[in-house]
Amino acid sequence: MNLTGRRARPVPPVFQPEVAARAIYFAATHRRRQVWVGWSTAKAILANRFAPGLLDRYLARAGYRGQITGEPLPPDAPSNLYTPVPGDYGAHGRFDDEARARSLEMFTDRHRSAAIAATICAFGCGVLWVWRRNRR
Repeated sequence: MNLTGRRARPVPPVFQPEVAARAIYFAATHRRRQVWVGWSTAKAILANRFAPGLLDRYLARAGYRGQITGEPLPPDAPSNLYTPVPGDYGAHGRFDDEARARSLEMFTDRHRSAAIAATICAFGCGVLWVWRRNRR
């Protein structure tokens, strides 16, 4: 249960900023119109293709709530609302411990030909295994 008394939903993964930087660099240096970085991105894109209105209503209801936490800010937390925070805070924050440094979707998108070949090979091996098993 979370603070509202509801069951907690699975949280989509958080990625390190370097994952986004690699995706941006890859998109800028290759002839791709789209680069899908995470599974949550793939789900959102596919859902938008099949039911855009339903996805809009869901995100309006759940998108804001998913960004809110019950964890209070420390009283000495810096604020960058009106001016930059002094010092070098870098791109990593409080989610650094749970953030993923790699994305399987980004890897398969960057190596699309190899991923397709591996999938076809695995499917062929599966068909061959079933065929041999039924032949006995």
